[in-house]
Amino acid sequence: MFFKQVRRNAAKNRKGNGLFFGSLVTAIIAFYTLLSLGELDVMHFLSTIESDAVQKLMALLPLVYAVSLFFVFFLVYFACRYQIDSRRRELGIYLMLGMRRGRLFLMLFCETLWSSVISLMIGLPAALFVTEGISLSSAKIVGLGIIGHRFSFSPNAVFWTVCGFVLVQLLSMFILCIGIAKKEPAEFFQAGDVKKQAAVSGLRSTLCFAAGLGFLLYAYCLGMFRLHSLRLTVVCSILVFGISGTFLLYRGLGGMFGLYIRAKSKHAAGLQIFTARQVQENVLSQHRSLAISSLLLLMALACISYGISMGFGRSSDKRSVDISLFGTEEQVDAVLKQDGVREMVQDSFPMYLSMIKRGDFHGGDRKVDISGLADALDALTKSGMRTFEQSDLIENIIENLHIDYVIAQSSYNHMLQSMGKEELQISDGQAAIYTSMGNDGDFGLIWQEVLEGNVSIGIDGEAYELLPDLCMDNVVADRAITLYLALIVPDDLYRELAEEPGAYCWNVRLSDRVVEEAGLMRAIQDMEGLLDQTEGLTTEDPTEDPTEDPTENPTENPTENVAVTSAGIEYDSYLGGIGRNLFYTVAASYLTIYLGVLFWLIANTVIGVKYLIGQRETKHRYETLSMLGAHTSSMCVSVNRQIQLYFSLVLVTAIVSSAVAIYSMFTSFTRLPVGVSVGKVSLLAVLGLVIFAGLEILYISIVRRMADREIRMLQTTKE
Repeated sequence: MFFKQVRRNAAKNRKGNGLFFGSLVTAIIAFYTLLSLGELDVMHFLSTIESDAVQKLMALLPLVYAVSLFFVFFLVYFACRYQIDSRRRELGIYLMLGMRRGRLFLMLFCETLWSSVISLMIGLPAALFVTEGISLSSAKIVGLGIIGHRFSFSPNAVFWTVCGFVLVQLLSMFILCIGIAKKEPAEFFQAGDVKKQAAVSGLRSTLCFAAGLGFLLYAYCLGMFRLHSLRLTVVCSILVFGISGTFLLYRGLGGMFGLYIRAKSKHAAGLQIFTARQVQENVLSQHRSLAISSLLLLMALACISYGISMGFGRSSDKRSVDISLFGTEEQVDAVLKQDGVREMVQDSFPMYLSMIKRGDFHGGDRKVDISGLADALDALTKSGMRTFEQSDLIENIIENLHIDYVIAQSSYNHMLQSMGKEELQISDGQAAIYTSMGNDGDFGLIWQEVLEGNVSIGIDGEAYELLPDLCMDNVVADRAITLYLALIVPDDLYRELAEEPGAYCWNVRLSDRVVEEAGLMRAIQDMEGLLDQTEGLTTEDPTEDPTEDPTENPTENPTENVAVTSAGIEYDSYLGGIGRNLFYTVAASYLTIYLGVLFWLIANTVIGVKYLIGQRETKHRYETLSMLGAHTSSMCVSVNRQIQLYFSLVLVTAIVSSAVAIYSMFTSFTRLPVGVSVGKVSLLAVLGLVIFAGLEILYISIVRRMADREIRMLQTTKE
C-alpha cells in the first residue's frame, strides 16, 4: 500500500508539474552529453593526432561536471520546492491522520527516487539519441564522414549521470524536509503568507535604480573599450560593476514601477492597476532572484553565441592542399602513378617557392626594398584610434619587417583554381603580399589595411605596386609550416629572384568523389596509408611547435621542417595542421554551448517557479476578486500579462548586457579568423537568437497555462 501511494503521488506530481519534469529530463541529457564527449567520432579521431590536448580536455571534464552539479542543484531545489508547496494541504492531512514525520519523509524520499528513475528512463535514451546526432553531424561538418561510424555507449557516463542526478534530487529533498520538520500540522492548512518587504522610499528606489544603471553603463564602457588589454583590474571592475549594477537596478525597479503606476492610474481600467501592482510586488520581493536570473541568461546567451560563432569561424577555413610531397619530379611522378594512389588524386602541381637572392639593399640584404612598407606601417600608427596591443604589434612588425621568400604566380593560381577561387591577376610592375599568419588576430587585419593604401616596393631598383588584397591560403598541406611574409610575382620575375628556382614541393588534392564517399579526414588517412606502403617513401614528424609565434622568430626557414632523405621522399598532410584547430573547435563549441543551455534552463526555472510560488501565496487576492464579480477569463488575462511583464523585465536586461558582452568578446580578446564571412557568422548568431526567442515563448506559454490552471481551480473550488 505504501509503495502504491508513492507511485501514485509521483505520477500526480509529474502530471501537475510537467514543465519542471521536462527540465529535469533536459538536465539528464545535458549531463550525459558532457560526460560522453570522449565517445564522439571527432574525439576518437583527434586522439590519434592531438592525444595530449584531448587528454587535457578529458581531465577538465570532472571540473565542468562538478560546476554543472552545483547549478543543477538549484534547478532541482526550486522544482521540488514548488511541488512541496503545492502539496501543503495533502502533507498536513497525512500528519493529522497520525502519520509519523519519519514515515512522511520516507514517503517523500521514495517519491523522489521513483521520479528520478522515471526521469532517467526517459532522459538516458534521449541522451543517447542526442549524442549520436551530435557525433554524426560533427563528423559530417569536419569531414570525417559517416562511414565507419559506430554506435557509442559510455557506461561511465551513465554511472556518473545517475549518481549526480540522484544526489542533487535527494539533497534538495533533504533540505526541504528540514523545513517541513519545523512546522506543526495546522500550519500546512494556512495559506502561504506574502513575504513582508521593508518599506523603500521613492527617493531610495530612484537612487538605487540610477546607481544600478550607471554601474551597468560603466561596465559596458569598460567591456567595449578597455577589455582588450585583459588587465586584471579591468576584468575585475567589469565583474564588480556589472553584477552590482544588475542587483541595484532590480532593487530600485520596484519603486520606479510604482511611479509609473501612479502616473497611469487615472486612465487605467479593469484589472490593469491590479496587474501592475502584482508585478511591482513580485519585483520588490524577488529582486535578487530577478537579478540572478538575468545574469544567468546573460551567461547563457554569451556562451551560446560564442560557441556557435567560434565553432563556425574555426571550422569554416577552406582547405587548399591535401598532401604535399617533397622530392624530385621523377620521384613524385612515380609515386602518383602507382596503383591506388592514382585513383585518389584529382590534381597535382608543383609549388614554386624559394628564398630571394641576395642584393645590394641594406648592406647585402635581399633584392627587395621594403622601405615603402615600413613608411606605410609607420603612418598607420599615427592615423585613427589604435589599441595598445595593435600599436605594440605594429611596432613589432616594423622592427622585424623583412621579405625573404618569393612564390610563383602560376603555382599560387593553380592552387586557387583547385579550390574554386578566383585567380590572382598580377600585371607587369605589380606583386602581391602573402602570409600564412593572416588568421592570427590583428596581424592579418593590419596588413590588409596597409595594402589598401596603394603601397609600392622596390625590386632590383624598380618600383612594383602591391595588390590591395592580402593572400593567406596555405601553400603547403602542413599548417605548422609558416611564412612570415613572401612575395607572389609573375613566373619570369620569380626565376630572376629565386635562389633555387626548382619546385619546393608537389601539392596534391584528392578526388572530390573519394572525399564525398569517405569524408575528407578518412580520405586523407587512406591516402597516407597508401603512401606509407609506397616503396622508398617515409613519413616525417615535424619538429616545429605549431603554437610558437612566428613573430618571435621571423627569420625561420620553412624548408627546415621537411627534408629530403636518401631513402626516398617525404610528405606532409592536411591532418598535420588541422588537428589542433579542430580540437579548439570541438572543445570551445561543445563546452560553451553546453554551459549556455544549462544556464538558460536554470534561469528560466528560477523565474517560472518564483512567479508560480508568488501567485500561490497571493491566491486569496484572486478569490477576493472573484467575490467582487471579476470573471475567470479577466483574471487569466491579468495573470498572463503579469507573466509577460515579469519575464520581460529579466529578458530585456539580459539581452542588452549579452549584446555588449558578445561585442566586447569579438572586438577584444577573441577574434574571428581573417577571411571568415562575418555575415555567415552573424546569420548563425541571429539563428541562435531566433531559437532562443522561440524557446522562451514556449517556456512562457507553459508557465501561463500552469498559472491559468491555478486560477480556474479557484473558481472550481468556489463552485
